[in-house]
Formats: sequence, C-alpha cells, structure tokens
Amino acid sequence: MDGGPVLLYDGQCGLCNGTVQWILRRDPHGSLRFAPLEGSLGGALRVRHPDATADSLLWFEPATATTPERLLIRSDAALRLARYLGGGWRLAALLAIIPRPLRDAGYAVIATLRHRLAGGPDRCLPPTPAQRARFLLDGADA
Repeated sequence: MDGGPVLLYDGQCGLCNGTVQWILRRDPHGSLRFAPLEGSLGGALRVRHPDATADSLLWFEPATATTPERLLIRSDAALRLARYLGGGWRLAALLAIIPRPLRDAGYAVIATLRHRLAGGPDRCLPPTPAQRARFLLDGADA
C-alpha cells in the first residue's frame, strides 16, 4: 500500500468518520489509506499547500519517480474519490462541468453543517484490525 492515495478527513467530525466507514465498505481496490487532518501528515500538507484548510476533504497522492506530489481539496477531492470508487459513482464526474467556485460553495455548506449533521467522533465505529492498517497515524509515512 505504500505510496498510494490518502484521504484526509476531520477526525473530530462524525459525518467525516461515517463517510470513512462507508468508503471502507465500498473500496473496490482496498488500497485507499486514511489520515486525520489533525495528524502530522495533515499538518505537513497544509504547510506545503496553504489553500488546504482544516475544513476540507483532502485527496493526497504522494510523489513518485515520474510524478510530483498532488493534493486535491474540497469538491475536487470529492470528485476524485468518486472516480476512485468507480461504478455508478463515476457519474459524479459530470459535476465537474459546474465551475469549481460553485461546486466549492456547495461543499462549504456541508462542511459548515457537518458537526451538526452527525455529531462528534464518539458516534463512530472503530475500524476493524484489517482496516486499521490502512490508517496513517502520527509517525506513519505517506
């Protein structure tokens, strides 16, 4: 799994944690990794990419020998996730025709309400041991 994509999420948000659980059940490749925005990877990425805010979903692809590091935020990250999930979720790519500022405005509404929609992290299921291996916690490299 080293070097694959990482989805960074708000570890204090019940909606975000529920979304991670939902993705874990549907991941067709079983290779997507997860990290909380509050962790060391999230902090380092926000330093390198100042437009990445703490209220944003982040899709991170580490640099390879042939490609530079890539970080997608807000609606771009959500659309990339839909493409990764495949199947009917690829239809979400049609939303890319909407200008990014409008997509991000819709994303911002959900980001603002997310704590009220689903509560805090205490309402979340812990990952199974197999799933836990896919979480990058402080000290883990991406």
